[in-house]
Amino acid sequence: MNNDSRRDFLRKSGVYLGGAAAMSGVIPGLGSFSAAHAADLVDPLALKGPHFPGKIKSVIWLHQDGAPSTLDLYDYKPELIKLAGKEVPASFLKGIKTSTQGGVGKLYASKREWKQHGQSGAWFSDLLPNLAKQADHMTFIKSSVTVGATHDISILKLNTGDLNPGRPSLGAWITYALGSANKDLPPYVVLYNGDREPQAGSVNWSSGFLPAVYQGTAFRPGDSPILYLDRPELRTAQQQRKSLDLLKRLNSAGAERYPSDSELRARIQSYELADRMQAAAPAAVDISKESAATKEMYGLNDKTSQSYGEVLLRARRLVENGVRFVQVVSAVPQSLDSERRNWDAHDELEQNHGLLSKMVDKPIAGLLADLKSRGLLDSTLVVWASEFGRTSWGESGSGRDHNPWGYTQWMAGGGLKAGFTYGETDEIGLQTADKDKAMDTYDLHATILHLMGLDHLKTTFLNNGRSERPTVVYGKVVKDLLA
Repeated sequence: MNNDSRRDFLRKSGVYLGGAAAMSGVIPGLGSFSAAHAADLVDPLALKGPHFPGKIKSVIWLHQDGAPSTLDLYDYKPELIKLAGKEVPASFLKGIKTSTQGGVGKLYASKREWKQHGQSGAWFSDLLPNLAKQADHMTFIKSSVTVGATHDISILKLNTGDLNPGRPSLGAWITYALGSANKDLPPYVVLYNGDREPQAGSVNWSSGFLPAVYQGTAFRPGDSPILYLDRPELRTAQQQRKSLDLLKRLNSAGAERYPSDSELRARIQSYELADRMQAAAPAAVDISKESAATKEMYGLNDKTSQSYGEVLLRARRLVENGVRFVQVVSAVPQSLDSERRNWDAHDELEQNHGLLSKMVDKPIAGLLADLKSRGLLDSTLVVWASEFGRTSWGESGSGRDHNPWGYTQWMAGGGLKAGFTYGETDEIGLQTADKDKAMDTYDLHATILHLMGLDHLKTTFLNNGRSERPTVVYGKVVKDLLA
């Protein structure tokens, strides 16, 4: 089998990247065929079919950076109010082996007012009055657990499934498995609303051991989210095309010489994508032409919610234009508070959560309502996630410590039981009450992949002779969440 016939066979059979590498042992003549060689034969971002028909086409991943206290947002605990100020009964600490940063303190009750909302009767505190109106669209996971109680480590696990850098993020896996639905935009985009890049930065949207072309593309906040996108004023489109063609020839020659260099191949792809983005991207992220009613819906008319509302409105426009995975990281702009950066309330929880809740409440409620009104909620999954929760006991007299043993996350969108709650924490909101319903990051990832039409056990890539998958060696699809 010569090179031309191999190339023709792979194109027609739909083999790509890891799949082609895996076939090297069973196809005569392929020899030591590698994933890097396969990238030569097909477009790595070409549209690919799922394992089975998916319920959704896109994910908007809302990372609440710093870990909010869901005991003060969604998880109403009357018993905690009764026991406030007392030592934590030993029975509630059973099974907890890892101490948190400040040790175990006295029980600390939420100071918020609570009400049930919607036909589902979901509990919300008064910190989230707008989101409470969307209760019947939301699917709560009140038995979330994770490993670790340090922000950087647990954020990495939330995004990649591992405590150490080097594994691909969930968005990278989805991009690898399904390709791009819009060749003029990155299939995986990262948005944030603070003045600085999110903590730990690009490692949380990295492609890891996957080819670099699958990593996330970060868009900055503000009026010019994509740096250097416009063509220089004195440079014609024809001149630019000739320069790109020359760069492509030079880089392709280098790629032939270094076939395992995925960074070089990603650079070739990025130059071509940037050229196409000059026409498509400005329109996709331009929110200036949105109606006044839409801007109001996202909270753009309020100083506190404006910055977060802008990135969520951009997120909607991106999925509307075929972007598969939009990762949104919340942060406090310095103009709102020069001291607070995120939800990390070891002290002054009331002030911290008062500000952060007002910042995200209306924009997230607006996003859900807007997706619903446009018929996009059925094909989009919104995920509200954090690296861990916060403890039932107090810290510094006015805050809460880190809690990886039981906290709330939620999803909304296609394929889910809307207005449904899965699992619960114990009577003081410290640990998940039913260990069989504990939902780790791996389970969350497996369930999201399933909704995209992907079997997490069959989504694989050959790395150093080992077949790797998104959920490492763990994870299950939580079918109780599915409609």
